[in-house]
Amino acid sequence: MTINPTVVVSSAGLVGGYAAARFSGRRELGGAVLAAAGAWCTREWVRQSPVAAAGLLTGYLAAFGLSHPLAKKIGAWPSVFSVTSANAAATYAVTRNG
Repeated sequence: MTINPTVVVSSAGLVGGYAAARFSGRRELGGAVLAAAGAWCTREWVRQSPVAAAGLLTGYLAAFGLSHPLAKKIGAWPSVFSVTSANAAATYAVTRNG
């Protein structure tokens, strides 16, 4: 069983983007990490299926967006890990082979 690299990269983009913003104090740095991972994943997803790419990119951006209101309820890191887990599961489900 192999895991599509986009599962790992999209997860790293969400967690790494938050960590970069949090620890540097520069939100734009976090945005750059998030965008770079998202762009790379989207390129890979389009190669597999443009339709799936649209859904996966929407899910990735939704995870980022939903982490903000969720953080007000459960805290920042739990929120980031929650949306990242959901995104990883969805990405895995769509990109797994067989």
